[in-house]
Amino acid sequence: MTSSSILAIRPATGDDAAALARLAALDSAAIPHGDLLVGSVDGRPLAALSLCTGQVVADPFAYTDELVGLLRQRGRRLRDGGVRSRPRAGLASRLRHRTPAA
Repeated sequence: MTSSSILAIRPATGDDAAALARLAALDSAAIPHGDLLVGSVDGRPLAALSLCTGQVVADPFAYTDELVGLLRQRGRRLRDGGVRSRPRAGLASRLRHRTPAA
Protein backbone atom coordinates (compact mmCIF):
# COMPACT_ATOMS: atom_id res chain seq x y z
CA MET A 1 0.00 0.00 0.00
CA THR A 2 1.07 3.53 -0.64
CA SER A 3 -0.18 6.71 0.96
CA SER A 4 -2.38 7.29 -2.10
CA SER A 5 -3.83 3.76 -2.21
CA ILE A 6 -7.57 3.34 -1.86
CA LEU A 7 -8.39 0.73 0.77
CA ALA A 8 -11.83 -0.87 1.00
CA ILE A 9 -13.28 -3.37 3.46
CA ARG A 10 -16.69 -4.71 2.53
CA PRO A 11 -18.89 -7.79 2.75
CA ALA A 12 -18.21 -10.38 0.08
CA THR A 13 -20.84 -10.89 -2.59
CA GLY A 14 -21.44 -13.53 -5.24
CA ASP A 15 -19.42 -11.39 -7.64
CA ASP A 16 -16.32 -12.09 -5.50
CA ALA A 17 -16.32 -15.86 -6.12
CA ALA A 18 -13.48 -15.81 -8.67
CA ALA A 19 -11.36 -13.42 -6.59
CA LEU A 20 -11.88 -15.53 -3.44
CA ALA A 21 -10.94 -18.70 -5.32
CA ARG A 22 -7.79 -16.97 -6.60
CA LEU A 23 -6.83 -15.78 -3.10
CA ALA A 24 -7.43 -19.24 -1.62
CA ALA A 25 -5.33 -20.88 -4.34
CA LEU A 26 -2.49 -18.39 -3.87
CA ASP A 27 -2.63 -18.94 -0.10
CA SER A 28 -2.80 -22.76 -0.50
CA ALA A 29 -5.99 -22.80 1.56
CA ALA A 30 -9.68 -23.41 1.18
CA ILE A 31 -12.08 -20.52 0.72
CA PRO A 32 -13.23 -19.62 4.24
CA HIS A 33 -16.76 -20.58 5.27
CA GLY A 34 -19.60 -18.29 6.29
CA ASP A 35 -19.99 -14.57 5.83
CA LEU A 36 -16.79 -12.98 4.56
CA LEU A 37 -15.24 -9.56 4.57
CA VAL A 38 -13.06 -8.69 1.60
CA GLY A 39 -10.16 -6.28 1.84
CA SER A 40 -9.02 -4.66 -1.37
CA VAL A 41 -6.42 -2.11 -2.34
CA ASP A 42 -7.03 0.04 -5.39
CA GLY A 43 -9.93 -2.23 -6.35
CA ARG A 44 -7.89 -5.45 -6.20
CA PRO A 45 -9.03 -7.98 -3.56
CA LEU A 46 -5.98 -8.98 -1.53
CA ALA A 47 -7.45 -10.66 1.55
CA ALA A 48 -10.65 -12.11 2.95
CA LEU A 49 -11.77 -12.91 6.50
CA SER A 50 -14.48 -15.31 7.66
CA LEU A 51 -16.68 -13.66 10.28
CA CYS A 52 -17.63 -17.15 11.54
CA THR A 53 -14.24 -18.78 11.95
CA GLY A 54 -11.74 -15.93 11.75
CA GLN A 55 -9.90 -17.77 8.96
CA VAL A 56 -8.05 -15.47 6.57
CA VAL A 57 -6.86 -15.99 3.03
CA ALA A 58 -4.49 -13.44 1.57
CA ASP A 59 -2.28 -12.87 -1.45
CA PRO A 60 1.18 -14.02 -0.29
CA PHE A 61 2.82 -11.94 -3.03
CA ALA A 62 1.47 -8.64 -1.71
CA TYR A 63 2.10 -6.88 1.59
CA THR A 64 -1.14 -7.63 3.41
CA ASP A 65 -0.26 -7.50 7.13
CA GLU A 66 -1.93 -4.12 7.69
CA LEU A 67 -4.94 -5.05 5.57
CA VAL A 68 -5.45 -8.32 7.46
CA GLY A 69 -5.15 -6.42 10.75
CA LEU A 70 -7.88 -4.03 9.63
CA LEU A 71 -10.07 -6.94 8.49
CA ARG A 72 -9.67 -8.59 11.90
CA GLN A 73 -10.47 -5.33 13.70
CA ARG A 74 -13.60 -4.75 11.60
CA GLY A 75 -14.64 -8.37 12.06
CA ARG A 76 -14.34 -8.05 15.85
CA ARG A 77 -16.47 -4.91 15.81
CA LEU A 78 -19.15 -6.59 13.74
CA ARG A 79 -19.18 -9.66 16.00
CA ASP A 80 -19.34 -7.43 19.11
CA GLY A 81 -22.55 -5.86 17.89
CA GLY A 82 -21.49 -2.95 15.76
CA VAL A 83 -19.13 -0.05 15.67
CA ARG A 84 -18.98 2.12 18.74
CA SER A 85 -18.68 5.74 17.83
CA ARG A 86 -15.90 7.74 19.36
CA PRO A 87 -14.84 11.32 18.90
CA ARG A 88 -12.36 12.11 16.19
CA ALA A 89 -9.41 13.30 18.24
CA GLY A 90 -7.80 15.25 15.43
CA LEU A 91 -10.80 17.51 14.80
CA ALA A 92 -11.74 17.87 18.47
CA SER A 93 -8.16 18.72 19.38
CA ARG A 94 -7.91 21.38 16.69
CA LEU A 95 -11.18 22.97 17.79
CA ARG A 96 -10.18 23.00 21.48
CA HIS A 97 -6.78 24.56 20.88
CA ARG A 98 -7.92 27.16 18.42
CA THR A 99 -7.06 30.69 19.43
CA PRO A 100 -9.47 33.48 18.59
CA ALA A 101 -8.36 35.99 15.98
CA ALA A 102 -7.14 39.25 17.48
